[in-house]
Amino acid sequence: MGSMSKCGCEEGKCGEGKALKTIVMVGNPNVGKSALFNRLTGSYVVVSNYPGTTVEVARGKCRIGKNEYAVEDTPGMYSLLPITEEERVTRDILLSGGADVVLHVIDAKNLRRMLSLTLQLIEANLPVVLVLNIIDEARRLGIEIDTGRLQGMLGIPVAAVSALSGEGIDSLKEQIARGGHPKSPVRLDYGETIEGALAALTPLMPGRSGLSQRSQALLFLQRDPHIQAMVNSIEGIPLDLLNAAIAQLEAKLEEPTGYTVPMIVHEKASGICAEVFSAPAAKVRSIAKYLGELTMNPLTGIPILILVLYFGLYEFVGKFGAGVIVDFLETEVFKSHLTPWVNDLAVRFIPWESIRDLVAMDYGIITLGVRYAIAIILPIVGTFFIAFSIIEDSGYLPRLAMMVDRVFKGIGLNGRAVIPMTLGFGCDTMATMVTRTLETKRERIIATLLLALAIPCSAQLGVILALMAEKPAVIGVWTGVVLVIFLFIGFLTARLMPGDRPNFYMEVPPLRLPRAGAVFMKTYSRMQWYFVEILPLFIVASVLIWLGKITRTFDAVVSGLSYVMSWIGLPQEAAVAFLFGFFRRDYGAAGLYDLQQSGALSGNQLAVAGITLTLFIPCIAQFMMMKKERGIKMACGMALFIVPFSFLTGGLVNAVLNITGVRL
Repeated sequence: MGSMSKCGCEEGKCGEGKALKTIVMVGNPNVGKSALFNRLTGSYVVVSNYPGTTVEVARGKCRIGKNEYAVEDTPGMYSLLPITEEERVTRDILLSGGADVVLHVIDAKNLRRMLSLTLQLIEANLPVVLVLNIIDEARRLGIEIDTGRLQGMLGIPVAAVSALSGEGIDSLKEQIARGGHPKSPVRLDYGETIEGALAALTPLMPGRSGLSQRSQALLFLQRDPHIQAMVNSIEGIPLDLLNAAIAQLEAKLEEPTGYTVPMIVHEKASGICAEVFSAPAAKVRSIAKYLGELTMNPLTGIPILILVLYFGLYEFVGKFGAGVIVDFLETEVFKSHLTPWVNDLAVRFIPWESIRDLVAMDYGIITLGVRYAIAIILPIVGTFFIAFSIIEDSGYLPRLAMMVDRVFKGIGLNGRAVIPMTLGFGCDTMATMVTRTLETKRERIIATLLLALAIPCSAQLGVILALMAEKPAVIGVWTGVVLVIFLFIGFLTARLMPGDRPNFYMEVPPLRLPRAGAVFMKTYSRMQWYFVEILPLFIVASVLIWLGKITRTFDAVVSGLSYVMSWIGLPQEAAVAFLFGFFRRDYGAAGLYDLQQSGALSGNQLAVAGITLTLFIPCIAQFMMMKKERGIKMACGMALFIVPFSFLTGGLVNAVLNITGVRL
């Protein structure tokens, strides 16, 4: 059953059963597609100043004149020949043939580099409108683009806009309304050898497709596996003979077709840009550009990273969020007023003890689940989302990716993996989903394992930082051990898993002052996600704990874990926090918070507990996402490795501290 639109019709239809026209937005990562989506639809998706945000396809509606359109914001792509999973998603949407208008959104400052995809879209006979976004920023840099001449050379509509300010949006809407396929588009000549092969292959390609037969033939020549599978499914076409013909073709060329074709397209794009694009003779060197270069130089970038982590995570999230706000909500609101009031009401009006325990008392939905979610986790998640939104809107994350690329290559990843790793500090479940933006299966497996093992989510991190705030030595030990584990397991996994050294490419946007409105909207959107997705999990976890208590399963598990706690040097009461951690990582951290507040943990025990809980088994939500992304065998294998490894590490740290006589 389709969902209903705001006009009351079934999703994708309006009027007398007539399907809505569809606008599909495509383009490189970080060119402002999501901002333009928001501008057209009035909806909000998280707009981030770094690549890889749009993993799923965002859908909305907009009205242009008298017509209503369905709008799809697709994952970033560089070419019709996909490499990453996100590129495949976008190319498949185009291949399906459902687009009435294709908005190719590019960064106007990088016309030369991005125009190659425009030429591929035109050659695919798609109804393309070229959108030169961020035109205001291009003008400030002294860049001029002759849009009229560009439109004439390409044979498609061209609109210069600023999605953030709204400049040029009305003109863009007029061009969308006119729609239609290119009348006399630019044509590419690939030379006698390739053109001869295309002439033979083109008639054999599927006729009913979103891409032209010529475009499909070009992809087939470049050995696109999806196109090859499509052709192979057509009865009567000898795929073996066609592959042999490709081999003969490449024997005549100096380079493989997969290299020759993109180079010809790039040369054509460069020729067009030379006629329509002009930049100032002397490059403008702004303060933002200078600071941006400092963030990517390891000598200056590492101290900057330390400052960002110190003020953004330690001071703002750890001390202010997990300290000041949590102390107020936990002590003044819940412990002093709300919890006693709820317990009193439960005693007075609920005669059944088991039902009272479900709602109130030690493990009730309100006194434990809601208290943890609102008083302990919410302030930490909220302050983290604010800090993260400021960092990403400034354009710092891609620069961090460039700086850590060399280190990440040592653990089988590349700088692009900094995106899921950084998102993991917000929510490991979300970050596990974002690993699909990595190029190879090997990278996705390594990143998933490291997220499950050594990346604490925002709430867990915030609680741990708050608990250790008064003991810098404990923070030092915790940070050092977790960082060493992250690098060691990554290095070991990269050596054990076969695969090529990962490549790395990423758009690096200008360094900007974060916009207050954008930071607010991002934080608001993520907080909304928290309440919708996470708060119910806390309530479910409370119910499961209640069931465990009344069936004594909870007590049996805690009893078993208490022996492990003793072995790693922790009080037996810590077993409850680890059991909570199975339901939600942040739930376990909140349990650790209660334990520390009671004065049950020494400095050494706090370090061991923090390290072990950080490395402990991924929560149910993250495990389910691991199962979805990597498969049940891989998810179970990772969990079976992580559980004993976390306790062994905790025991080793405890032993080293005791042997050396260190007292933190």
